[in-house]
Amino acid sequence: MKLDANVRYAPSHEWARKDGTEFVVGISDHAQESLGDIVFVDLPKVGSVFKQTASFGTVESVKAASDVNLPVGGKITAINEQLADQPDLINKDCYGEGWFVRVLPDNPGEWDTLLVPADYEKTVEAEE
Repeated sequence: MKLDANVRYAPSHEWARKDGTEFVVGISDHAQESLGDIVFVDLPKVGSVFKQTASFGTVESVKAASDVNLPVGGKITAINEQLADQPDLINKDCYGEGWFVRVLPDNPGEWDTLLVPADYEKTVEAEE
């Protein structure tokens, strides 16, 4: 399992990375690996507002469909349009080109409630 030292993780396997006043959000390497080959992603409209931990989209793979929850609540400022035609970017580069949304947070302090990579790794190991 690859971890990214620049992100924080939700226990539900999403990540958030600070980028100026916004956060970039995606799913962890563990999540994409567990799902298998991702074939479809349903993302919200730009301008939508979600609370922390709220479901904001769906990821479908050859194995299953899973809700994706927002690790930091706020307003969606951008979605990764590439995922409509290339959902496999999530499998190839979940921390880079496979990002899902950008969020302008309601409460930037929610970042501090997320897991640092070492703690996320322990959470994943405890699940297995």
